[in-house]
Amino acid sequence: MDEVKITIIGAGVVGLAIAAELSREYNDIVVLERHDKFGQETSSRNSEVIHSGIYYPPNSLKATLCVKGAQLLYKYCEKYSIPHSKLGKLIVATNESELTDLQELYDTGILNGVEGLALIEKNEINKMDPNVNAIAALYSPNTGIIDSHSLMSRLYRFANASGVLFSFNTEVNFIEKQENAYVIGIKDDNYKFISSVVINSAGLSADYVAGLAGIDIDRADYRLSYYKGSYFSYARKSPIKMLVYPVPHKDLTGLGIHAILDLGGRLRFGPDSEHVDFIDYKVDSNKIGIFYESVKKIIKGVDKEAFVPEMSGIRPKIRGEGIKDFVIKDEIDRGMGGFINLIGIESPGLTASLSIAMYVKNILEIW
Repeated sequence: MDEVKITIIGAGVVGLAIAAELSREYNDIVVLERHDKFGQETSSRNSEVIHSGIYYPPNSLKATLCVKGAQLLYKYCEKYSIPHSKLGKLIVATNESELTDLQELYDTGILNGVEGLALIEKNEINKMDPNVNAIAALYSPNTGIIDSHSLMSRLYRFANASGVLFSFNTEVNFIEKQENAYVIGIKDDNYKFISSVVINSAGLSADYVAGLAGIDIDRADYRLSYYKGSYFSYARKSPIKMLVYPVPHKDLTGLGIHAILDLGGRLRFGPDSEHVDFIDYKVDSNKIGIFYESVKKIIKGVDKEAFVPEMSGIRPKIRGEGIKDFVIKDEIDRGMGGFINLIGIESPGLTASLSIAMYVKNILEIW
């Protein structure tokens, strides 16, 4: 049987970042991706926002890796000329009852080490972006946007040039622990090989891959739920200049339908948050009314007729009550040293991709 040192399952932005980072130090790395190219699921179907780290509980992986990841990502974009823009973001309160929520977000952001945050009042909002409808806002100057495909292309090219072998149209359907390695089987190919280390970065299928390895995903709290988020574009000139968000949902099931500008200045709205049982990317045009009602609360003068169904994405959320953190761990306590799971890598996964890769490298160095 063929043998490799490291196998990464999944070539989304996080899998690519891990491959690129590990290729600086390790040889004999293989990346397996079931689609015909990289980044075909959550990594290419999102808001493309570089988050600052406001939303996540202090000391959580989401908080620490988001704050560090944003710093790394801006530096990486500058170094390799990856299109991006630090537009800034307003999280807005449209009524008195939301002012406490803004204060809590500010306090959390400060505890997480987010720089530049400011609570501002209506007159300051009007100076910044007069078409924003709010009585107060939390201003995050370090929030930005990025061309995620350019980022992924750069990571892929670097990893590939560093000797990482990418195998697309390759779906894993068998994993078996041996004494010091893992046997990996490929669907529809009758091919198996041995890998000393397995890194499960399979995104929407990460719980399935963990289950293949023999982990009880319900007992481990690894089972995922799918949350679909749809987007509408705006077929008029944007009335705003920066990102505008409402106060987020409780337990962060979503950040609320927000307004995002892309690098060309085109305005989009979304995503909403809808639990689904199956992966389906069709956008329901009947949601226009819901989107319009949500958006007009935070932006003045939007035209309902200019809302156009655009795209959707699926977020892999770990099931259960409350805010769930990223799971990034070597399963050595289950007798599976060298099997590293990344489960529930939803937002801020794009922002944190480079810091997640460094975190995984540190796990490998300890192991």
